[in-house]
Amino acid sequence: MQLQAELVHAEPGQRVVKVSAWDQGALIGSALGEAATAELAEDRAIERLQRRWSPSGAAALARPEPVGAAKAPPQKPAISAVEAEQPLLALSRGGAPAQAAVMPVVSQAPLPAPPAQVLGPMETSPAPDQACASPATPAAPARASAAPTPQGLSPSEPEVTADPEDWSDELAQVELELKRLGWGREEEAAYLARAFNHPSRSRLVRYLDLMGYLNALQQLAPGSRPEQAATPLRRRDLLDQSDQLLGQLQWGAAEGRVFLERHFQLNSRQQLNDQQLLQFNMLLEDQLATRA
Repeated sequence: MQLQAELVHAEPGQRVVKVSAWDQGALIGSALGEAATAELAEDRAIERLQRRWSPSGAAALARPEPVGAAKAPPQKPAISAVEAEQPLLALSRGGAPAQAAVMPVVSQAPLPAPPAQVLGPMETSPAPDQACASPATPAAPARASAAPTPQGLSPSEPEVTADPEDWSDELAQVELELKRLGWGREEEAAYLARAFNHPSRSRLVRYLDLMGYLNALQQLAPGSRPEQAATPLRRRDLLDQSDQLLGQLQWGAAEGRVFLERHFQLNSRQQLNDQQLLQFNMLLEDQLATRA
């Protein structure tokens, strides 16, 4: 059994750590932890995993120990140059942001296997190969697959959300935010390299990434330095994690929408901002822990 700890978000007074459990190269579960320091956030994420997979809540998971700056899957220690420069902030004992490195770790504590039956995600997310430099190019809508629903509930049509064809308004807003911050091309390239692992805005080929970049710039104060500014949450990673959690809960589209409406008064994950999506995932983890 192997554990992997990863700092997915850092800003003053807030750290979010994701801890994943692997068994023979297969991901069997993950949990998020949020706290003022990375160390406390990591402990909370481990506690969530412990509550979920241990019925009595008494089984202890070993705290992850870094064994090298490698990227998952944990059984492959060799990493490429791109993986070695992940945009995530590294876990620092002082709680200060730093250049990120994903930390695969090993634990001998056995975890029970997750439920075998996994249902499809509540809805699909757009993934067009659309270049930011050519916003007028049409994007192909994502194909959605129907998720089964429990007996007694009528199936709902899964959502299909396509990226807008024209990104010119969003790109213009990015330019305005860069001027407000006093950033030139060098500062923007340094920030993009930290946040998205490449220095060019034209390589933001997903609309979600462009919006995450814009939202992050809007939160920064004038004069912020790109080397220290908070980076955006990786929305794609959050959506993938919520898909996994919904599958472990064996929830279809109907159950997911009911849960969203109850907690956020919304009926689609696409309507959540990044912080709300993070909170949504943590609420799903609480549901899994309650079932354990």
